Amino acid sequence: MLASLALLLAALLMAACDRGSAQAPQPAAKKANTVSVTADQLHQLEIVTVELCTFRIEKQAIGQIAFNEDASTVVLTPFSGRVTRLIAKIGDNVKRGDALFEIDSPEVVQAQTDLIAAVQGLDKSKSQLALAKRVLDRQTGLFAAKATSQRELEQANTDHISAETDVRTAEGVLTAARNRLRVLGRSDAEVARLERERLINPLIAITTPIDGTVVARKVGPGQYVRSDSGDPLYSIADLSVMWLKANVPESDIALVKVGQDLEVRVMALPTRTFKARVIAIGAASDAATRRVVVRSEIPNPDGTLRSEMFATFKIVTGNGEPEPAVPVEAVTREGELAYIWVQREPMLLERRKVQIGLEQDGRLQVREGLKPGEQVVGRGAIFVDNEWRQ
Repeated sequence: MLASLALLLAALLMAACDRGSAQAPQPAAKKANTVSVTADQLHQLEIVTVELCTFRIEKQAIGQIAFNEDASTVVLTPFSGRVTRLIAKIGDNVKRGDALFEIDSPEVVQAQTDLIAAVQGLDKSKSQLALAKRVLDRQTGLFAAKATSQRELEQANTDHISAETDVRTAEGVLTAARNRLRVLGRSDAEVARLERERLINPLIAITTPIDGTVVARKVGPGQYVRSDSGDPLYSIADLSVMWLKANVPESDIALVKVGQDLEVRVMALPTRTFKARVIAIGAASDAATRRVVVRSEIPNPDGTLRSEMFATFKIVTGNGEPEPAVPVEAVTREGELAYIWVQREPMLLERRKVQIGLEQDGRLQVREGLKPGEQVVGRGAIFVDNEWRQ
């Protein structure tokens, strides 16, 4: 009687347990390297298709933005004098021939005096030539009428030749005086005015030889400047194209070629990317740093780039072969090994070991373990991996 009662109670307990387990939610099933998920769990995951992408080797280097030295220059003074007026200020955009500053120079006075003297000398020589020509013509007529001697005629001819020589010499002196004033910065119109009016102006403006922007000035009002000084008074640069001077490790220099395109990022402008082109590669490596200077051109149409800004750039080499690629978040790691969760069947995920390679634009190269077209877990792979480990 007691034995039968015990058997009945045991049967009732087992039936109750079976009913409780049937009503409880089923957890994700784990078997070997697979995990079964519910429809609700699957909706929380991102399933992506493995696609082919081209991966190329990328190297990074650090450099500085600099002025384009092929389109910049310093301005010196060709003569000594005292600065009477500053015309251009730092930041001003100037055109070739625009005045930068004005000086009062004794050298300019002397050059103008020489020009006036040369003009007067030429006028005097021409007058002497005209007189010698009249004397020669008269002596020629008298000699034909046998009213003068051969000696007088020869002397008149000699004086005429000498006067012609003096005119040619005076013309050469005048040309040299004109050129001297042009070298000093006087325009043809100013030279012509001086020849015509013969009024000396001791002031002269120093002009810019190129178009660009005034980026530096080292002269002030009243300062005495010397023509034999090598210190630049103004610096002019064209800011429409800047240089990037980078120091590339000599181990990577073989990857850089003249004409190669670069992607540049400036630390002061983190949201922008600039395009550059390599224009020159240094011929020697620095003995201390073992780096080679690489120079690139960067278009700067809006003037955002400034000299001395720090920048980084990527050197991309080779055309690369298309290989399977997945998002970075699709890869889980265990030590040095990498795994990806592949959707083998609907609701069934398989953990697969893969060999990964380069990372580019948020995607990882998969060298072994995946084929294009397979479905893998992207966002949420780490949660699937944690579920599998429980």
